[in-house]
Amino acid sequence: MKKIIIVFLFITTVSFTSKENDAFDVGEWFKFRIHYGLVNAGYATMEVREATVNSKKVFHVVGRGYTAGMSRFFFKVDDIYESYIDKTTGNPYQYVRNIDEGGYTKNQQGFFNQSENKILVKDYKHKTEKTLSIAKNTQDILSSFYYLRNYPNIDKIKPGEFVSIDMFFDDETTKFRLKFLGRENIRTKFGVVQTMIFRPMVQSGRVFKEEESLTIWISDDDNKLPVRVKASLAVGSLKADLEAFKGLKYPFKVINK
Repeated sequence: MKKIIIVFLFITTVSFTSKENDAFDVGEWFKFRIHYGLVNAGYATMEVREATVNSKKVFHVVGRGYTAGMSRFFFKVDDIYESYIDKTTGNPYQYVRNIDEGGYTKNQQGFFNQSENKILVKDYKHKTEKTLSIAKNTQDILSSFYYLRNYPNIDKIKPGEFVSIDMFFDDETTKFRLKFLGRENIRTKFGVVQTMIFRPMVQSGRVFKEEESLTIWISDDDNKLPVRVKASLAVGSLKADLEAFKGLKYPFKVINK
């Protein structure tokens, strides 16, 4: 259970649009219900707020993942991820990672210096800090996906093609790549939804069964919200479905109820 919420927060906000900086706005919120096999493992929520950094209004994205019910009794997870994102460039100023996974905790913040391609990482649990080099326009775990929501010309992508960005996580920068598989209509609690299907290319071993263990269905409308996620884990499988939403910038497109 330890990795389930992390996995979902890592992928739950993968969304795309061809409009420049136009896919979301302050007030957007959505919630996913996560299943581990037949068990209701927990929930994940994402919210876009507004904050001020260096006298400038920015997006403040807050993601929370937590176990629920019997899953919480056996393994308690409370994870909070935050990102402060420039409204124009989509690049992050700061990230927050505050997690508790069955007693394993981490309390960390990162401060980006995009002009010098550096990041200052402060670890409050261990009372340490270090400055690391990063690639230009590097994103953190949450800003990555809000950045991808405004990825140019994504609606014109063809099956088999990839999109990729540099993402900073666990003190290193990795190339995050997503493969477009095609389009599909799927049934949800809201009705039948037109979707785009993507497959993140992930590292096999510790969490996933193989490199291509994740599949994500994204609403094929101007919101480009994640609607469904399936993953084959090293032990068991995960499925997550969109449970609720509010404050979307555009109407959520449903073919029929």
